[in-house]
Amino acid sequence: MTAQTQAPIAPETAHDDILAVSNIEVVYDHVILVLKGVSLTVPRSGIVAILGANGAGKTTTLKAISNLLHAERGEVTKGSILFEGEEVHGLSPNDLVRRGCIQVMEGRHCFGHLSIEENLMTGAFTRRDGKAAIRDDLEKIYGYFPRLKQRRGSMAGYTSGGEQQMCAIGRALMSRPKMILLDEPSMGLAPQIVEQIFEIVKDINTKEGVSFLLAEQNTNMALRYATYGYIMETGRVVMDGTAASLRENEDVKEFYLGVAEGNKKSFRDVKSYKRRKRWLA
Repeated sequence: MTAQTQAPIAPETAHDDILAVSNIEVVYDHVILVLKGVSLTVPRSGIVAILGANGAGKTTTLKAISNLLHAERGEVTKGSILFEGEEVHGLSPNDLVRRGCIQVMEGRHCFGHLSIEENLMTGAFTRRDGKAAIRDDLEKIYGYFPRLKQRRGSMAGYTSGGEQQMCAIGRALMSRPKMILLDEPSMGLAPQIVEQIFEIVKDINTKEGVSFLLAEQNTNMALRYATYGYIMETGRVVMDGTAASLRENEDVKEFYLGVAEGNKKSFRDVKSYKRRKRWLA
């Protein structure tokens, strides 16, 4: 278990991280403090998970990084967000996409009245490298998602939840990203589809070198594929570590993986005590 506050990134190690979030705070409507001193890093070509229950602050963290907070009257009031070593807090979401960082929103948000292929092509909107390169990438995405190729002419609004999630990830890939922020990829999907999605994410990470920062309530699944994880509660990082160490941590086993040893304990009594005395010490 490591402390929540992390040391500043040393110049000699900074190049290993594609993303470095340092001690950020997020406020909504100028008064509601949602994130409190959140720090995390994503190594280049790595998969990192932000874990926690609904309302813990996972989605807000992703939106702070992708600069989508302003649409919800939120803003980063403290801290820094470095993408490839440069501060990106002042950039528009479009500028950030051009630099190689894009978010796949919770709930997929496909354009229901457009076909699967038309949805995928919208992901190439910011590109300026020609139609041939875009077509090549489209075929590559169909290679990762054969189901999308079969449904390429179907209206996205009439496809399954799993197909829409694949479409949303494929659309993000069409921008040729260096990092994808993936919000709740398992939400509303059958377990076998969830595993298929995570396998494809791992395949993309391995073959394309795309880094992933994913926010996920399914802790068990996320820790199978991520190399590092951060656990959030009430807008704070309360624990972080390698995926292997988090899987073996007794608190994580009991409260996030559903594996308890010995007598069953009260979630409210035990967890609040452990959180006060150990996680936030």
